[in-house]
Amino acid sequence: MGQLFSWFKSPAKPRLATKDLEGVTQYIASGRCKNIVIMSGAGISRAAGIPDFRSEGGLYDIMRKSNISVPRPQDIFTLSYFKKNPNPFYQVVSQLYGGAYRPTLTHLFIRLLEKKRILNACWTQNVGDLERLAGVSSWRLIQAHGSLDTQRCTTCNSKLDDRKMKQAVVSGEVPICEKRGCKGFVKPDIVFFGETLPLRFWLNLPFLKRVDLLIIVGTSLVVPPFAFIADRVPTSCPRVVVNNKSVWGIGGRENDLQCIGDCDEMVRWLVQLIGGYWKAQLDALWKETEDKVFRYKDNIVLEEL
Repeated sequence: MGQLFSWFKSPAKPRLATKDLEGVTQYIASGRCKNIVIMSGAGISRAAGIPDFRSEGGLYDIMRKSNISVPRPQDIFTLSYFKKNPNPFYQVVSQLYGGAYRPTLTHLFIRLLEKKRILNACWTQNVGDLERLAGVSSWRLIQAHGSLDTQRCTTCNSKLDDRKMKQAVVSGEVPICEKRGCKGFVKPDIVFFGETLPLRFWLNLPFLKRVDLLIIVGTSLVVPPFAFIADRVPTSCPRVVVNNKSVWGIGGRENDLQCIGDCDEMVRWLVQLIGGYWKAQLDALWKETEDKVFRYKDNIVLEEL
């Protein structure tokens, strides 16, 4: 009986020749790897100057140093608290909006995978739109936690004009809904604690069954339900972590691998190991984005108001 059960539950065969970065690059270069999914987090944007949440210099650290008082740091990203007091959120985020951010090498690596026609999708927790600025197609980009690109009222769901939003933020004010009789607080279309994830997230889950390589980069996978994506790929699919610290839950499968280090450095090493024109093409993309920086509502000129 045990033999019959083991026949049905045969372990996944190793797809990586060696369980290291060299094995990953050999697999990518072999031509057998045609549907790569990226799971990205704040770690790929730190080199661009966008703070993450918990590390030194992150958003929670900014709150502490700025003496922004909330019961718990995460409350500024909690919908129920925002509706009572949106001021702490805009005190923190206004500092983020004022920066100028260029896509990193890791963002451009994702773009390179798409140019090679082997990117299935990029699932990201990031809301700063640097993946899109790097050139990743919108239809391959699944922004699980929303985006800063648009905004709407938390009471009536009406959208607010970009210029009015920018004017409020740069003036240190809380943007207010302009619909007659509403006066609700407006927030960017990012997913707060207490909100459901975008429909696009749920609709794309079945496509994870097609994946033949999962690269988890710049995230420790601590926030559900995004973290659960890693378990939706086939058991035979290699799951590769590229992060500055290990990720819990990755390592129990035959094809799991954790590469600990700086995201951009690991990406640079990876393309060098693949060989061919990969490094030259990544360098070309880096040069191409030399003058591309993201500023919040940069295309909106307040003087025209």
